Amino acid sequence: MVINPFTFAKTPFVHFGADKFQSLGKIVANTANTIILLTGGKSLSDSGKLEALSDDFKKHAITFHHETITTEPTPELIDKISDKYRNYNIAAVVAIGGGSVVDAGKAVSAMIPIDGSVFDYLEGVGKGLNHSGKKLPFIAVSTTAGTGSEATKNAVLSRVGKDGFKRSLRHDNFVPDIAVIDPLLHLSCPSNVTAACAMDAFTQLLESFLSTKASPVTDALSFDAIHLCRKNIVLSATTHAGDPEVRASMAYAAFISGVTLANAGLGVVHGFASSIGSYFDIPHGVVCGTLVGACTRKNIARLKEIAKDIPSANAALHKYSQATAALTNSTSHELNALTGKIDEWTELLKIPKLSAYGVKLTDLEKIASETGIKENPVTLSKNDLIEILSERL
Repeated sequence: MVINPFTFAKTPFVHFGADKFQSLGKIVANTANTIILLTGGKSLSDSGKLEALSDDFKKHAITFHHETITTEPTPELIDKISDKYRNYNIAAVVAIGGGSVVDAGKAVSAMIPIDGSVFDYLEGVGKGLNHSGKKLPFIAVSTTAGTGSEATKNAVLSRVGKDGFKRSLRHDNFVPDIAVIDPLLHLSCPSNVTAACAMDAFTQLLESFLSTKASPVTDALSFDAIHLCRKNIVLSATTHAGDPEVRASMAYAAFISGVTLANAGLGVVHGFASSIGSYFDIPHGVVCGTLVGACTRKNIARLKEIAKDIPSANAALHKYSQATAALTNSTSHELNALTGKIDEWTELLKIPKLSAYGVKLTDLEKIASETGIKENPVTLSKNDLIEILSERL
């Protein structure tokens, strides 16, 4: 086996396991005594966990300033929070929530130490300024098993609308310093959110496994986590949503998906997530979950067309065969078994189609024109992209 050169980014210091949330006060106290605490809308408060955390912070002499994140973060929201607290002698940022909350915390920790708008540092928009990488210590506490943002170096910010965008604030230093992953926090996550997040995590694992920048390290990590998805992805949002072991399996899979995407990159599904998310108010996980089957089908078809002449295409098809075996628990090389399993999950998890969020036939060409295929294992044409979208319209 020839091992090609690769790099591997740092990961957070991880606290994984049931009841790790109970140690958050102690974990934070080892880092800072004055923090910004970012949480989602109401779930933490309604569950009584926010009050208990407040008491824990007081016990450890931690002063916290609380802000809520109720939507996907915009540049304006990040600027507002950063400007508000820039002179408060904040020593760290703690974010407790799903991917949007963690991304917001990541961006706030990066922007408080510097002046100006975060918009100017986003990839592909603004002034194209390079961030120095200086940031406040950042602790990410995940409450969903989806984006893997607790393990990545980018914060995704968006502005939805006619001239919208969905872009990353990115630097190697932005990987969270500490990630707290307590599966018990995931038990109260609604089934539709759990389903969309789970499909996002699976998509990230599959795309990083097939990525043109994959390495033996990312392959080993993603392939192992794909096995966990086979056993737990549907259960986590349906009959076993209250099972801590099932939730722990998906929490681990989501974390690993963040590690592998950070090191191998993603494919065309996430290219669509960026372009569609710029124009429509649609959850990121829904875009991934509804398109991963169609994208996989198209990738396999195009790879088969060129496999005779291009060795890398054969290698990619072999990886799809490995994924098929992992998901179907068989040695079948019929790749339609892979897409069949993905389609089954999409149906069982009730992942909506794009039209449920206002996407119309007349929108497809524009979406396709602005969709990058990232590290997809095969090049796809604009018509290919439109056909994928049409399948899930």
